[in-house]
Order: sequence, then C-alpha cells, then structure tokens
Amino acid sequence: MFYVCGPSAGACLVNSKTIRYAPFMTVTVRFAPSPTGRIHIGNARTALFNWLFAMNNKGRFIQRFDDTDVARSTQEFSDAILYDLHWLGIFPDATEYQSRRFEIYDAAIEKLKAARLLYACYETPEELDLRRKVRRTRGLPPVYGREALTLTPEQIAEYQSDGRRPHWRFLLPNFTSDPLQPERTEIHWNDLVRGEETVDLASLSDPVLMREDGTYLYTLPSVVDDIEMGVSHVIRGDDHVTNTGVQIALFQALGAEPPVFGHHNLLTTASGEGLSKRSGALSIESLRETGIEPMAVASLAVLVGTSENVVAVPDMTELARRFDPAATSKSAAKFDPDELFVLNRTLLHHMPFSEARDRLIVLGISGEQAEPFWLAVRGNLDRLADAAIWWRTLRDGPQEQPDFSDVDRDFLRQAFDLLPEDPWNGSVWKEWTGRIREATGRKGKALFMPLRLALTGQPSGPELADLLPLLGREGTLARRP
Repeated sequence: MFYVCGPSAGACLVNSKTIRYAPFMTVTVRFAPSPTGRIHIGNARTALFNWLFAMNNKGRFIQRFDDTDVARSTQEFSDAILYDLHWLGIFPDATEYQSRRFEIYDAAIEKLKAARLLYACYETPEELDLRRKVRRTRGLPPVYGREALTLTPEQIAEYQSDGRRPHWRFLLPNFTSDPLQPERTEIHWNDLVRGEETVDLASLSDPVLMREDGTYLYTLPSVVDDIEMGVSHVIRGDDHVTNTGVQIALFQALGAEPPVFGHHNLLTTASGEGLSKRSGALSIESLRETGIEPMAVASLAVLVGTSENVVAVPDMTELARRFDPAATSKSAAKFDPDELFVLNRTLLHHMPFSEARDRLIVLGISGEQAEPFWLAVRGNLDRLADAAIWWRTLRDGPQEQPDFSDVDRDFLRQAFDLLPEDPWNGSVWKEWTGRIREATGRKGKALFMPLRLALTGQPSGPELADLLPLLGREGTLARRP
C-alpha cells in the first residue's frame, strides 16, 4: 500500500488509483513555533523560508503558535517571537493560537474514534519500555505492537478500576483484514526541497495523539489547523521528515488532501551542535542586542547551506529573488557567527543615509552634518551604534590624548601652522598635506599617522579627507598638540 500526495501534482495516488482534485488556489504557509522560549537563527531560517516562498507566490503567511503545552507556553514568549519576526521584516497576514482552538481538536478526535482509527491504550511508560526491550532482544523493531487492540472488555474494566486512564493512539494505515498483521505501508511525496521522499509506516509506532490527561501532542492539532487554515505548503526542518509520513496518513483519515511538504536542512553551530531555543543560543534577541542588522541575519539564515553564495542582501525583495528551496543541501549547514559580522559590515558600508537617518537621530546624530558624517564613517563601522563614537570624536576630540615623541610633536606643530585658511572644501586635505610634504619632507605613514592620531586619537578610521571638512578649520586647530 502506498500514497503519493501533494497539491503540486494535483492528484493523490492511492493503491495505484489516481484520485484527482483541485490544486490550492492560493499559496498559504505557516510558521508554528511553540512559545516556550526565544527563537534563534535556526527557527528564523524556517520562518524566512516560508515568508520568502509566500512573497514569491503572492501568498499568505500565517503565524501560528503551537501553545497546547499550557504549562510552558507563555504570552510573553509569543509577543517576543512576533517582535523578533517584525524586526527581521516578517509581517504575518494572520496570527493564531492553538490554545484557543481545543473545540476543533476535540471534534477531530471524535471523528477518528467514530471511524475506529483512534484506540485507547492503558500501558504505563514502564510497561512500554519493557516491551521495547523485549522486541529488541528478538531482533524486531522497537515499535508499539498494538496490544491494546486485543484487550477484552474485562481487561479494560480492570484497568479502569485500578484508576488507569487511557492515552489514545492513531491507527496508521493498514489494509489487510487483520490490523495486527500489517503489510508494508509506504508514504511517498515529492518534497519541495528534497525531491522524492518515502516513509515506511510499518517501521513506526502508532502515534499517541492524546495523553491520559486529555491534552494533545503536536501531531493532531498541527494537521487539523493546516486543514482548517487552508495551508497549501508546509516548509520546515528536515527533523520532521518521518513525522510527515504520519501526518499525510492523518490528513487522509480526516478526509483532507495533504499540503505540499518541504524539509530544509538544519543549522548547527560551527562545532556541529544543534541550536536550542531554550538555551538562548544565537537567539534573534541576542543578535539584535549585539548590533547585528536584520538583513545580515536573514541573508545568512537563508543562504547558508544552499548552492547560493552567502552574501549580504540589502532587502527582502532581493533575498526573495535569490531564494530557491530546491537549492538547499540535504546535509546540515554550519552557522559561523564570524560570517554574520562580515555581512553586517558589508550592509553598513553600503547603507544609504535615508535608511540610517532615523536610527542616527536616536544616537544624537542630526543636523546639516549628519549626512556627510554618515557617508564619511559608514565604511569603518562594525555596528551602526559605533557611529556615535566617531560623532563624539568629531565634536569633543579624541577620547584619549596620544603620547607623541618629541620629534612627532615638533612635526605636528609645524604641520598645524600650515593649515589652509577658510573657506574649506573637499580638497583641503590634499592641499594641507601637500604643504606639509613640501615643508618637512615627510611622506607616507610618517606624514599621515601623526596627523590621524592628533585628529582622531585612533590609528585607523574614516578617510581624513572626508573628516576634515566636518571638523572645520577651528575644530582642526583645537586638536593641535
């Protein structure tokens, strides 16, 4: 028995019979984290893949919070995730919360029970663990053996009298007359990222959909919501590939056609470790507080681990143009924070003043000199906030006075005596250094380094030819040693 499903093909192949259906008219994707912590760059990769796919297909992006774990999910984390997404440039068309949709899941449970596709199990965790060990010793796969299907009414009554409450398992597709003797049951789909994929359901346990206390695990609410919300494409990490086989079966059991699935590779740390939302590793919040630009995060999150070169992309429109889910490698992609800083510098070095203006005002940088100042210093910034350091240097002089030798001090006094008169323009630096070279014979580093230290207090930085007109003649003379 096998399925081949997906709206991209406009059909579902079941038992070698092709069932035609209308493809989805509107592309609808969703990003569905559990709000139990801050999202990290790996989560952002999934959100961005969905957002860019929706952009390229004029589709809808649903932000869905899978918050059925009411003990650990908080509104605070939901709000923080939305803030992180907005900072990245992702603005959902709708926001949904699973915790407000339990009645819909309850109805789906009753439908599955009525179809005899959901069955009660009374085993304890210890009993299940023992059975898995026994199966391993017999050379069998450690899957659930469907023992609950053979329980007699008397056994069930005894369990209930002992106070046991059942958990409920979904009966995976089994098309023999005896559900305890499953034949090979494969699920096939054409993955948006990975191409042809297959999951053999016979190698899996019937999944638990509802716990003993009546709360839901991930699988059922996710499928029900994808159906109810008209999700056409599910793009997520490749750690969900096996889940997809189960979910396609559940879509079918609920009478719905599965969406198109796409599973991208996961990001790991440079040492190969997985990223953790709960540990806060490389969280979007921490990257933002470090001064990283959102498009630096987006560029690296989307392009690393693909056939595209990792470059600093200036905006989402350009990133969408470069985005191709099929160009994603099947192997994990290592995330190197050092690359993030390289991309950040590139973005700042090319950022127009119109884009930086409002953020510079917050730093106290405004007025007629703000734009020429930005154009002068942007090429030397690691973070935009560093512009404030150079603004203070221009306004107030070097933070620390350099320790010049007597020879350099004499040279600088002579050099400052040669300053051109007002008015100053863009050629004043060339004129001044020409006079100094002619009068002192100095050139190269011996000429420029003492001047740079006297003017800025730093051995490197923006071009002095750009800074000198901002300082003015009076401001320049004030830096004479």
